[in-house]
Amino acid sequence: MSNAGSVAPANPIPQRILLVEDNYLNRQMLEDYLVFCGYQVLGLADGTGFFQALADFRPELILLDLKLPGIDGYTLLEQKSCRQDYQSIPVIVVSAFAFKADQQRALKLGAKRYFVKPVSLRDLKQAIEEELQRS
Repeated sequence: MSNAGSVAPANPIPQRILLVEDNYLNRQMLEDYLVFCGYQVLGLADGTGFFQALADFRPELILLDLKLPGIDGYTLLEQKSCRQDYQSIPVIVVSAFAFKADQQRALKLGAKRYFVKPVSLRDLKQAIEEELQRS
């Protein structure tokens, strides 16, 4: 049998996720898990390089902690919502803030989903897949 006319399917380009998490172990664990799931991940330890990372990395989804050094996740959500070029990127919050008021505030500022730490990786992966399909 000849393979002359067949072309091997190209590997799909992995979808890009920007992960903003100040806790090193949490960031490493999430980053490793998401890479294992086939995503390309850029991890940030704080929000100072957030908009530069959006411009350079061009993520298709953002995982965002709320309690960050320097600039908090609420402020990043608010600033992102004011930037026309980034409004369509879905944000999933992964935070230790468990109060309903924190969740409502993040969702009001544009987050699509809200997970309280410790997060179920299976549930998070499902939410990521659903948000990426929608966008």
